[in-house]
Amino acid sequence: MAGLVALVVAAWLYLVHLARGMAEMQAHAAMGMVMPQMRPWSGVELLFLFVMWAVMMVAMMTPSSTPMILMFNAMNRHRAEHRSPAVRTGLFVLGYLVVWMTYSAAAATIQWLFHGLALVSTLMVSTSPYLGGGLLVIAGVFQWTPLKRACLAECRSPMGFVMTEWREGPRGALVMGLRYGVYCVGCCWILMALLFVAGVMNLVWVAAIATFVLVEKLSPAGERVGQVAGVILVLAGVALMMRG
Repeated sequence: MAGLVALVVAAWLYLVHLARGMAEMQAHAAMGMVMPQMRPWSGVELLFLFVMWAVMMVAMMTPSSTPMILMFNAMNRHRAEHRSPAVRTGLFVLGYLVVWMTYSAAAATIQWLFHGLALVSTLMVSTSPYLGGGLLVIAGVFQWTPLKRACLAECRSPMGFVMTEWREGPRGALVMGLRYGVYCVGCCWILMALLFVAGVMNLVWVAAIATFVLVEKLSPAGERVGQVAGVILVLAGVALMMRG
């Protein structure tokens, strides 16, 4: 638990640091001191985007995966006794985060392409109401799909996942982490994409999505909350596109 808390705190501190820099850039641009650079981003900037997304996924998704990680750790302590259960837990977390790092690479590449098409500003906010509205509608519809329900069911039941997906040994722990990560990405991929709507570095928006994911996974009424939110997202998306 201490390791997970330290990981999340470190990730959020990094995000706060980036957000402050972004806010300063925005303030200077508003005062005419700095003109936003609309040139295409380079490969170095793509790497920066990947790091930013990767840290953001750690900050947003680790809290909601904590019950699963602690369950896995407890099972290993019981089964492995003195055979380094912490190593297996570390490999499980590594597998889980590798899947989200892969998602981060895809999200960073998409943002890089959107910026090249002038659909995302230098300040990492969608410039198109149709892009933002479309993402909201897709996210809302996805909340009602069988894929969403299936992936959410796995994420909401740590004991069920352990009983059906258990594998022995360090390699098994890594594979279990990878599989759990796939379920979580399948459940939340479009919710993370909503960061484009209000700003990728809008920490209020980041915290709101992370909190929603936490409620959806851990609350007894999480599935119903997600479906209600789906309706709201569709309505908000349609309203945004109509206003645009």
